[in-house]
Amino acid sequence: MSTGKVFWGVLAGVAAGAALGILFAPQKGSKTRRKICKKGEDYVDSLKEKFNEFRDDISEKFEEMKEEVSSFAEGEKGKSKDFKKN
Repeated sequence: MSTGKVFWGVLAGVAAGAALGILFAPQKGSKTRRKICKKGEDYVDSLKEKFNEFRDDISEKFEEMKEEVSSFAEGEKGKSKDFKKN
């Protein structure tokens, strides 16, 4: 099983457990709804943070690859010039 599937499975389990715990708590409906909204906002914030980390990581790797390709192309360009001179 891939790490991504495990992560999303655990996240879904935690969310379901938290929602069920709040729903079955012996409190007024208004308090329960506020708690559900708060938990939902917390999960959204957490997902946004994870997404931003993922996006930053991908951007960083893209820039590294771009630099590698550029340096490789420059090296090949130099070899091409040397070959033409001979």
